[in-house]
Amino acid sequence: MRQLPYLAAVGAVAVLLTIPSPAGAERFRIGRLLCFSEPRVGLVLGSTQSLRCVFDGVRPARRYIYEGRIRRVGLDLGVTSAGTLSWAVFARTSRIGAGTLRGSYVGASGNFALGPGLGANVLIGGSRRSIMLQPISIERSIGLNLAAGVTHLTLGPRGPR
Repeated sequence: MRQLPYLAAVGAVAVLLTIPSPAGAERFRIGRLLCFSEPRVGLVLGSTQSLRCVFDGVRPARRYIYEGRIRRVGLDLGVTSAGTLSWAVFARTSRIGAGTLRGSYVGASGNFALGPGLGANVLIGGSRRSIMLQPISIERSIGLNLAAGVTHLTLGPRGPR
């Protein structure tokens, strides 16, 4: 019984690794997206979190702020504190601007927390599905949680502080 959460987390990561990237598209690493989340309560069939995100471009070195919302549908049981999600950002072009990451991203995710927690998210989307958020992101949080399912991330311009 103790192995069930461990096996569920390993299974979620295995599913994430099998999702193919868009075919035939050369990708450039354009920067890093770091998102800070609010505490989350899993509602058995899903959850929603608000995010404050910072994108740091590689060339040229620029910083852009985004507001976001991440919704998960699937198994989501438990409670986690505020956390951090980090992605390497890839695009079909190396040109970036203030709205480069704006849009919707869809993919799969898996999270496990028993005290300190880790998670993984595979998301593709953005403007004309041209942005890919690193095949595996790292999500850090503290709590008691088990989640696996479909994830939808929406990024928009920074809202009022």
